[in-house]
Amino acid sequence: MRNGIAWLWPLIGLLSLIALWQAIIVGFQVRPFIAPDPLTVGRAIWEHKQLLWDNILPTAMEAIAGFALGNSIGFILATVFVHSQIVRKIYFPVVVLFNTIPIIALSPVLILVFGLTMTSKVAIAAIICMFPTLVNTLRGLESVSHSEMELMKIMSASRREVFFRLRLPRSLPFLFTALKIAATSSVIGAIVSEWVGAEKGIGVLIIQSTFDYRTEILYASIAMSSALALSMFGIVTLLERYFIKWRAN
Repeated sequence: MRNGIAWLWPLIGLLSLIALWQAIIVGFQVRPFIAPDPLTVGRAIWEHKQLLWDNILPTAMEAIAGFALGNSIGFILATVFVHSQIVRKIYFPVVVLFNTIPIIALSPVLILVFGLTMTSKVAIAAIICMFPTLVNTLRGLESVSHSEMELMKIMSASRREVFFRLRLPRSLPFLFTALKIAATSSVIGAIVSEWVGAEKGIGVLIIQSTFDYRTEILYASIAMSSALALSMFGIVTLLERYFIKWRAN
């Protein structure tokens, strides 16, 4: 019964935020060109659904591709670092240094290298996703206890067996935590890359509607980007429940 109504609590939270939004609009008499009310935004989503769909689709493709690429690189690096302390000591600080570069400053460089193509957008989204996955997965792979490692040695387990039977299962909770972060971050990365330079995308639509003072389109675009991020977050959550069945709900 409890699991059956679990979806109700986020719905209540969303409705309460919409109600607060409406109350602020009415209470402070906010002008429509500054912030439209929820009903106006909902109407804009319906009336301009084709425009929104045409722009959310490339953003979704960039976010999903960046999510897949960035997390794959992060997982591979974590695997290499946990098996080679020398490589980790040399290159982990380099990865940390690279992560300190603001993505808004790195985006123009990637645009110059790859041009106004999907590749540059995917690269930016991947960079945002990579570091959290690397750090969390590395921590998970190292979370095995000394006694567990000794047991695997007594059983003459190979490095491959230790990884797949011990380290990888231990790292899954940490990995899925990173994937949840990356699910929303990849959308942000895709939108930021479109701000720097793109012909189509939800980021482009946000910029255009801002300069044209079409606030209903602006807020509708923001709502669509949030829906995309929430959808990716939800998919990762479902995968987590499937692959980590032993965790208590």
